[in-house]
Amino acid sequence: MTRQRWSTLRIALALYPFGAGAAGVNVFFASLILSWIGGPVASTGWSIMLGCVVGGPATWYFARHIRHLMDVADKTEAT
Repeated sequence: MTRQRWSTLRIALALYPFGAGAAGVNVFFASLILSWIGGPVASTGWSIMLGCVVGGPATWYFARHIRHLMDVADKTEAT
């Protein structure tokens, strides 16, 4: 039985909704922390929009890391 290898792009596309959501929450909490020194608090819409933008590169790097871990696991399994 042969297993099909997931590409980094496929992993990133599968994980993007989670990465964008996590980035949106982090943007909102960062704006709350910045409000302590007089900054504005981000609205829900801005947090979601910035989370979608920041979540793309973050998810891509995380997918590359997951792909690397899968490659390491496959090498260990073969030996």
